[in-house]
Amino acid sequence: MKKLVWFSIFLLSGLLASLTAEAKVTPFRTDAWEPDSYARWFADSEMVRFPKAYQLDHGKRLFFGYAQGVGCCAMLQMWKKTGERRYFDYVEQWADSLINDKGEIHLYHVETYNLDYINSGKVLFDLYRETGKEKYKTAMDALIKQLKNHPRTLEGAYWHKLIYQHQIWLDGLYMASPFMAQYGAEFNKPEWIDEAVKQFTLCRKHTYDAKTGLYHHAWDESKSQRWANPETGHSPNFWGRSIGWWFMAMVDVLDFIPENHEGRARIVGWIQGLAEVLPKYQDENGLWYQVLDQPTRKGNFPEASVTTQFMNAYAKAVNKGYIDEKYRAVAEKAFNGLKNKLIVECEDGTLTLTRCCQVGGLGGHPYRDGSFEYYIGEKMRDNDAKATGPFIMGCLELGK
Repeated sequence: MKKLVWFSIFLLSGLLASLTAEAKVTPFRTDAWEPDSYARWFADSEMVRFPKAYQLDHGKRLFFGYAQGVGCCAMLQMWKKTGERRYFDYVEQWADSLINDKGEIHLYHVETYNLDYINSGKVLFDLYRETGKEKYKTAMDALIKQLKNHPRTLEGAYWHKLIYQHQIWLDGLYMASPFMAQYGAEFNKPEWIDEAVKQFTLCRKHTYDAKTGLYHHAWDESKSQRWANPETGHSPNFWGRSIGWWFMAMVDVLDFIPENHEGRARIVGWIQGLAEVLPKYQDENGLWYQVLDQPTRKGNFPEASVTTQFMNAYAKAVNKGYIDEKYRAVAEKAFNGLKNKLIVECEDGTLTLTRCCQVGGLGGHPYRDGSFEYYIGEKMRDNDAKATGPFIMGCLELGK
């Protein structure tokens, strides 16, 4: 019996060693301009760090989190680019374990009316198409049902969450609007494309700052929040990542808005306007700052997620023809800045992305007042999926 136990342990050890060897990233170094190589290198690094997709963004439990959705969208793009099934399987294993046979999503609480929940729904289109599992369509239908009943401002803009009453956040446009537009396009529900355009239109109306060409992180219709300007309802600063969400959302949603839709040209125009403005805030290394318009103010710093998100949005917008080809240089400069200043090669051959803002918001407990001091005081960490996912996607776009 004792021999059998030791033999079993020996076999198990060998199997684990084999699996580890298969998962290990082969260290390779290049000084050449090879964004495709960096996309694969970084995607594989994430899979070594986080063997299960729920662990992306340092997740500790199985959860339908928006950040895991960002990372999984990047992995699905890797699958489409390379044809390697392991990227698809990484995502599908996560979704399959989260969603039961009835299409119910683990730890999804519709009564919180939280737009963040919607973002991970983006991965379900590919999974449903590829696997034919009806539960993925049922889960998408549940997310759409939330949006049918989601609380709104008087004009019809979605509140970011039920607990953030009367508030539009730029983040929410990325979380929900590309999903609803894709749902409309794939399932012949054009009213959801119209709804997505409406959400962008109302958000821009209330967050755009004509003086700078930038966008306020949020707007409070009631003007009752301590962070809200009592006259305009605006939050007081231009947080980099919130504008990154907005930029990527506008570029992504156009994948599903027909050429003849009356809202398409407006969104293209807004993309062009933002693309023209952002280079003036990019530093000499190619990076953008936590508080976007105050790069020289004491305490401000270059931040990874805003830089990766802008890089991704610029590269995709150029590839799609929404902005001039000259803007590819802006994305390339951002890539070089990330590679030279914020990305570190580790001893095991993986890549680490440093200086990622862990979280940013307004209100809540403890109260977040949207001040400059608040944003620069937020926690930083490495390999946050809000930065790593856009980095992988941006590298793929640059490689096209």
